[in-house]
Amino acid sequence: MWPNPRLLRSGVLACTLLLAGCSWLAPPPVLRGNKVSADQLKELVPGTSTRADVTALIGSPTAHATFDDNTWLYISELTQIRVGRTLGETDQHVIVMTFNDQGVLQDIQTRTKEDALPVTMVARTTPSPGTEANFFQQLLGNIGRFNTGGASPGSAGAGGSAGGAPSAAR
Repeated sequence: MWPNPRLLRSGVLACTLLLAGCSWLAPPPVLRGNKVSADQLKELVPGTSTRADVTALIGSPTAHATFDDNTWLYISELTQIRVGRTLGETDQHVIVMTFNDQGVLQDIQTRTKEDALPVTMVARTTPSPGTEANFFQQLLGNIGRFNTGGASPGSAGAGGSAGGAPSAAR
């Protein structure tokens, strides 16, 4: 009844190897942002390094803090395409550098994906006035918009003036 067990095992092995080979076709992970290495962070000394030193060593920041120009953010993430061509984030790092008013580095903090806070999306929509017509506005809204003379509005056809309004009979 069952096929040869040796044939069955070799078929399962062939299918397994074929599926394992598909992982070679997956695109490599993509680095996005400005990755700051641990060696670069060792060269920066809080209290002595300046903004110019940080910019020369690492480059310009990815972003500044919203209300504080003395806080620089270096954001990097490693993404990879997953099932359905959606991007999946595999790794994320945020380096927060704080400077004083004289431009001297005060503090360096490293944040990872585990430090992130969940953000819930609100499903409400903001109503905009004037976009919704009530029943009577919809019913009576097109009265007077149709031209019975056969010429389209704006054309100077027979019986119509250049403005689109029918001319008075003489």
